Amino acid sequence: MRGDRADKRPALPPPPPPPLLLLLLLLSRAAALHPGELFPYGQSRGDQLLQEGDDESSAAVKLALPLRFYEAQFGELYVVTNGIISTQDFPRETQYVDDDFPTDFPAIAPFLADIDTSHGRGRVLYREDTSPAVLGLAARYVRAGFPRSGAHFAPTHAFLATWEQVGAYEEATRWAPPSGELNTFQAVLASDKSDTYALFLYPANGLQFFGTRPKESYNVQLELPARVGFCRGEVDDPKREGPYFSLTSTEQSVKNLYQHSNLGIPGVWAFHIGSTSPLDNVRPATVGGDLSKAHPSAPLGHSFSRAAALEGDYTEGNLDYYDENEEDVEYPPGEPEEASNGHSTVDVSFHSEADSRPLGGGISPPDSELASPLPRPTSRDGPETDSATLNPPTKEGRPQGETDAPDLKGRAESSEQPATTVPAPAETGDSLDPSQQAPPPYPDGRAQPADRDVPPAHPGGEAVLPNYPGPDHTPPLGRRRQVVGVEDDISSNTEVFTYNAANKETCEHNHERCSRHAFCTDYATGFCCHCRSRFYGNGKHCLPEGTPHRVNGKVSGHLRVGHTPVHFTDADLHAYVVGDDGRAYLAIGHIPQPAAQALLPLTPIGGLFGWLFALERPGWENGFSLTGATFIHDMEVTFYPGEERVRITQTAEGLDPENYLSIQTNIQGQVPYIPANFTAHIAPYKELYHYSDSAVTSTSSRAYSLTLGAINQTRSYRIHQNITYQACRHAPRHWATPTTQQLNVDRVFALYTDEEKVLRFAVTNQIGPVEDVDECSENRCHPSATCSNTPGSFSCRCQPGYRGDGFQCTPDPASGLRPCESQQRDAQAQRTHPVAQLHIPQCDEQGHFLPLQCHGSTGFCWCVDPDGQEVPGTRTPPGSVPPRCGPQEPTQRPRTVCERWRESLLEHYGGTPRDDQYVPQCDDLGYFMPLQCHGKSDFCWCVDQDGREVPGTRSQPGITPACIPTLAPPTAQPTPRPDVSPPPVGTFLLYAQGQQIGHLPLNGTRLQKDTAKTLLSLHGSIVVGIDYDCRERMVYWTDVAGRTISRARLESGAEPETIINSGLISPEGLAIDHFRRTMYWTDSGLDKIERARLDGSERRALFHTDLVNPRAIAVDPIRGNLYWTDWNREAPKIESSSLDGENRRILVNKDIGLPNGLTFDPFSKLLCWADAGTKKLECTLPDGTGRRVIQNNLNYPFSIVSYADHFYHTDWRRDGVISVNRDSGQFTDEYLPEQRSHLYGITAVYPYCPTGRK
Repeated sequence: MRGDRADKRPALPPPPPPPLLLLLLLLSRAAALHPGELFPYGQSRGDQLLQEGDDESSAAVKLALPLRFYEAQFGELYVVTNGIISTQDFPRETQYVDDDFPTDFPAIAPFLADIDTSHGRGRVLYREDTSPAVLGLAARYVRAGFPRSGAHFAPTHAFLATWEQVGAYEEATRWAPPSGELNTFQAVLASDKSDTYALFLYPANGLQFFGTRPKESYNVQLELPARVGFCRGEVDDPKREGPYFSLTSTEQSVKNLYQHSNLGIPGVWAFHIGSTSPLDNVRPATVGGDLSKAHPSAPLGHSFSRAAALEGDYTEGNLDYYDENEEDVEYPPGEPEEASNGHSTVDVSFHSEADSRPLGGGISPPDSELASPLPRPTSRDGPETDSATLNPPTKEGRPQGETDAPDLKGRAESSEQPATTVPAPAETGDSLDPSQQAPPPYPDGRAQPADRDVPPAHPGGEAVLPNYPGPDHTPPLGRRRQVVGVEDDISSNTEVFTYNAANKETCEHNHERCSRHAFCTDYATGFCCHCRSRFYGNGKHCLPEGTPHRVNGKVSGHLRVGHTPVHFTDADLHAYVVGDDGRAYLAIGHIPQPAAQALLPLTPIGGLFGWLFALERPGWENGFSLTGATFIHDMEVTFYPGEERVRITQTAEGLDPENYLSIQTNIQGQVPYIPANFTAHIAPYKELYHYSDSAVTSTSSRAYSLTLGAINQTRSYRIHQNITYQACRHAPRHWATPTTQQLNVDRVFALYTDEEKVLRFAVTNQIGPVEDVDECSENRCHPSATCSNTPGSFSCRCQPGYRGDGFQCTPDPASGLRPCESQQRDAQAQRTHPVAQLHIPQCDEQGHFLPLQCHGSTGFCWCVDPDGQEVPGTRTPPGSVPPRCGPQEPTQRPRTVCERWRESLLEHYGGTPRDDQYVPQCDDLGYFMPLQCHGKSDFCWCVDQDGREVPGTRSQPGITPACIPTLAPPTAQPTPRPDVSPPPVGTFLLYAQGQQIGHLPLNGTRLQKDTAKTLLSLHGSIVVGIDYDCRERMVYWTDVAGRTISRARLESGAEPETIINSGLISPEGLAIDHFRRTMYWTDSGLDKIERARLDGSERRALFHTDLVNPRAIAVDPIRGNLYWTDWNREAPKIESSSLDGENRRILVNKDIGLPNGLTFDPFSKLLCWADAGTKKLECTLPDGTGRRVIQNNLNYPFSIVSYADHFYHTDWRRDGVISVNRDSGQFTDEYLPEQRSHLYGITAVYPYCPTGRK
């Protein structure tokens, strides 16, 4: 690294007129920005080093002089790993890193992407600087880019942020080393009292990756281009987006950042971003290209987009860096450099061919130093110099101080300047004292020019040439950190610590024991740690609010299941917690049977994580806010009626380097045996947690049911919980948690399958105040128990003659009485009270309840079951005929007209009709389907509820009439499983969203957003491709997490069925041929296209060559064609073949980028695709002709489907479903699910099978 240099010179004369300065500046440049030409940076320059990691943000940097951003002033700045600067603290990464502009917070983004500096992969440095060299360099750039409005700009302060050799976030894998693609870029904010300018610098080859994959993409190969620009953030009017300015939109535009420029120096970009004068939006520099006149923007956008400037495939050889007619640049109305405001856009075009006109000759610059007015920091190969006045030797050995200044013909003239000569570095390689080592020359051998055009450093008029080293070589983060204050980055210490009041400890010497996301506070007896805003925890451990969290650990146990001993050691435990809504998922693998099945009712194993990360009501705290990541959870569970007891201990051991909670679980004792194939169900419940100093206790009882078909058994257990942790006792009481809190568990799910050998629990939790409800009115207790309601809780107590916990009561053998006899005796004993009107049960000779019971006083009669419980609907009033009790013979539903007619015709046809013979189509309840067709022909018509043809509905071949149901569905439907919700009749969309399939109804073509819901929850899956079989009303999907293809019927209680579970790596696109009962899918991991019958049989590969990234696939059953996309970045294409794999051909391979979505419309006969690269929705005929653009301003589409005259596509920028009119190309509507995450595949579900036309 070259040495520092300082030189004092007389005050400089005013700069030459802007055109000449600009001319000289631009003529001195012939190549892109060298890495050594970035503004100087390094910890020795005063830079602060951002903590390494995936989503790290700095503490607030207090600015000596507030800077202006848009119309406002800000005194603080924040820097985050992900290539962005803001005037406020950042939200969690998932709220902005994958989204397009505008952000909902102020943003200055030189390269907004998912960047990760973990494990020494680069570093992020930042500082405020007032050195003359930095301010002078910034001033030159601004004056060059803004020759009119910035001609007299003299910054007093600058803020620099540098991302050096940083990498993209990558999923950790065992078989793939981290990518070697690393980026270097820099942002400089220069300001005076009235204006702020931003400079973005991208050195040559400094950008090796141009976007990042979303974390939720799993092994689906997608990459979102980096965003570059500015955003004001939220404004006062919630209906209006704040102004923003976007520079990039595609991968190609990002690639061109270091090859192009808006002030003539490739890789350097300048912007006017704030002013005391009116500044509606960011104004870019205007050198090197023409600004066309402003025009109104699209209705959905309020951005100023210069992306067109970067769209071309520029190279350093074909760029025209200078427009000789700079004075003739056409500006929008207003000031020359004025950009459009936040409600309009300005298109930018640059010359793509070099201007070959002669520039003139024989003109020498009046000041040779101006030939290269920008200081050139050199390479960083040597040590820094603290203070020295140095000029470098030249390669040719000329006297120090000589500089080369090319004339307009390219000749170089020398100009001597007074200089201080210093010895050259020794050639032996020995290290020199920094104050003695001279800087090396430029890489091309030219000497470094002297600095002239810098602001005066002293009132006396002298300008001081400052120390100007390049970036230093500080060892990677982690070897040693300097502790400056509580807000500094402190390495996490996961060992348990205690507070000692006897020997008072203070923050000054102990704040490193707090989380790096916490602040430290001194109290009278010691110090305490408290998590910062947007984080929660106990101060020792802090996690970001709202982000998903993971838990890893092991489970060991010694159990007796019934009479069978079972031992297991170090079974894997993994939990995933969604903090936004308090959901917790737990999976424990490979616990041997019968223990795994017997543990199904023990949801408290996963319930711990529900309490830890419960959704907090305002003013209330979940468990992690108290315990942090070190605690012990003890549970004792007693089962009834067998009184088996088991003890569970869960020990939290802190956060690992990835911020995952580590926990060890041990299970000891006896549990009841549960036969195979039984499922456990636990109703939602409420628990009270009592808080004292460093301890939390809870006692409750729960009932659960075991079901298998028609078998339903109810059992219960009582649970005592004790949680101990280390609390800080020094804080005043206002930090304390309420003594009692109520945990509301709204949903409980337990599942075990022999195929997976994984025990799963899922709970949804909310913590808040105690709410007193009358649980006794909900019949929570056993029928043979007495319920007592208490504030915030209730209790159950078995009646005399029974034993148990009140939730489960069994006859007490010690009494020698049957239940009926015991109840009879108790009732007779209470009858001594004259006002009592108790029913005395009637028992048979064996002591069992008689099926018919009648009240001796009122005369009412009713039937009871063997347990003495009244059978609903059997009670009769006094004087009427008593009900008929006892076993009832099952009744069968009489056959309907449709069913009788169908059976009659089938018998007439001999059992198997021909394709041209009509057979009535009946639904599951026996009613006529509204659409009837003649055999397998295309002749169809609509019928009413009696099967009569509706006049005027009979169709022509190939056209299916739109029939509507004439009979309302029954109001009472069977209760589905908790994770299955059947859709209503009608046309609707199904979309894949991670672990669930969503249902979005259509009213015509309008989205019925208010009635959207989850159709199917698939925990642990990542659903990508999705399609529908209209014949059997089944939805099919691909799962890239489980590497499977599955299906489920759209009916109540439907169970998912896996049909392909081997030979897949990344199954993505899926298409169903309902005519031939065949499915087709793409696998981007195997680079294959395969087909199989709908039950998974007859599987074979159609294509396994000439495929790189196959994704979307579509089928045309009528004409027998198959279509698919391949988003190979080098040669993207759309191909076609027959359904048997014959006649393969390329349909489209020109002017496409990332064709993610593909759909074939059987009615319009159009093949259409959504391209995330070109941002276009386009259509063509099946033979590739008639291509036309429907919409050219998409965001980041993933999948698309057509219905009627509309397209519906999922979008990764909006995380929603977008509708586009096919005829006008206009965006008509959008649906954004409440739960924000990426949407994948989408399909349309019709109430009939579309036939299209040939």
